[in-house]
Amino acid sequence: MKRIAVLTVLASVTAVSAASATSITLFSGTGSNVAAITPVRDSFRLAIGGGTTAGANGSFGGVRREINWDGVPDAFSAPNSFPANFFNVNSPRGTIYSTPGTGFQVSANAASGTPIDFGNINPTYPTTFAAFTAPRLFTAIGSNITDVNFFVPGTTTAATTSAFGAVFTDVDLAGSTIEYFDLLNNSLGVFGVPFIAGNETFSFLGAVFDSSVIARVRITSGNTALGPNEGGGVDLVVMDDFIYGEPTPSAVPEPASLVLLSTGIAFAVRRRRAKKA
Repeated sequence: MKRIAVLTVLASVTAVSAASATSITLFSGTGSNVAAITPVRDSFRLAIGGGTTAGANGSFGGVRREINWDGVPDAFSAPNSFPANFFNVNSPRGTIYSTPGTGFQVSANAASGTPIDFGNINPTYPTTFAAFTAPRLFTAIGSNITDVNFFVPGTTTAATTSAFGAVFTDVDLAGSTIEYFDLLNNSLGVFGVPFIAGNETFSFLGAVFDSSVIARVRITSGNTALGPNEGGGVDLVVMDDFIYGEPTPSAVPEPASLVLLSTGIAFAVRRRRAKKA
């Protein structure tokens, strides 16, 4: 069975404030193998800005960033924990992760002697999941929620990006999503990851905004944290490649309420001074 479903949608959502809006182009697709989903991944790459990938370390002014997990060393791979700031400290690419769970894990390389595809957590997982770019995959532990915050690579300076997308494996049911947030933590939209029946399948979802407004994304992968066998309504999902625009520094916009308050205070001060004069 081979399926390609490429969907491109234009939509308007509330962005930084109630007075401004931005357009979003969504890219999504499913496939039973790597070749089936590669075209939608490539279309997303091109929409961000062409074929030049920004370097791994520091800020190069590049058009996009990619994380495929495969270069993560064994010391930070299963069964060991993966540092949430690895891709802003060890290999600075401007992302730091958080989760309501207990941490993160990157799956093992077969040469390490640890079972691949999170087989160290459950021996059925190597026939449930598959790597889009072999050998490693990524997941939260103790939760199906992953938050990705953006920073100027290698710094603690908050940043925004104009695009973010991810490859998922084994999305069987509706419910996996990516939600996008601005610097004020306003939701810019929540979009469903497409699903396809079967094991070791692939799904892709990405969104390109018309400006750099994304400060954080929340990924919901499946409906259950890793541990149990899949089936009976339990949908287990893990992730592979993350693709996103170069994180750039962005000042936090002043909320409209604060603007109105400061304007009102200034008016009151001027009025009082006028009365005294």
